[in-house]
Amino acid sequence: MIYRRIDPTADCGIQVFGKDLKGLFENAGLALFDLIADVSLVKPGFEYPVQVTGSDWADLMVNWLRELLHFWSGKELIVKKIKVIEIYEYQLSARISVGAFDAAKHRLNHEIKAVTYHRIQVTNTPIGWEAIVILDV
Repeated sequence: MIYRRIDPTADCGIQVFGKDLKGLFENAGLALFDLIADVSLVKPGFEYPVQVTGSDWADLMVNWLRELLHFWSGKELIVKKIKVIEIYEYQLSARISVGAFDAAKHRLNHEIKAVTYHRIQVTNTPIGWEAIVILDV
């Protein structure tokens, strides 16, 4: 035998809720960073505008979370606050507040490597919006 298949447990899933699309996308971003670190210990220092597009709501969600994740993986910044300014047919603009991660002060919960398309769902339900997102950890 030259190899055998194993099933790694390298994924983490989240189910996110929002009363409307703005709330759903804000909550998804906050959930992502809550998984990464204890956000309550981070002091916001900078604000950034973020604009994202997608081919549908699910693609927009993946692109949105990937854009936010880049603040962590590319700049070691933790997103503290999110305000979606405008969202319409697969386009989103927002302002985010970020703070620098300090290993001496902040505890890292999970290292999120990527946002995946695996099982992605964004659904309008009778009580609001819901998304399922799988993250590569």
